[in-house]
Amino acid sequence: MVYSGRVTDETEIPAFAPKGPQLVYVAVADHIAARVKAGELRPGMQLPPERELAEEYGVAYMTIRRANKELRERGLIVTVHGKGTFITES
Repeated sequence: MVYSGRVTDETEIPAFAPKGPQLVYVAVADHIAARVKAGELRPGMQLPPERELAEEYGVAYMTIRRANKELRERGLIVTVHGKGTFITES
């Protein structure tokens, strides 16, 4: 499944489509960040497991792992061992 469309506040979320020399894991991270900014993903929400996200985005599992690492470095998500990965409050 590719994420696209509108959320309730009429903010458009760009479709996931990496272009040119952009690294795929960065494109995934940027797309998830855009979903947070648009309000589709709200603070405190739990992200699906990495394997599910890989299937939804049509990428390898390790690509999602690298995207999650990028999002953690940006401060957008936090992973709690044994509980999951969550959107941060800030």
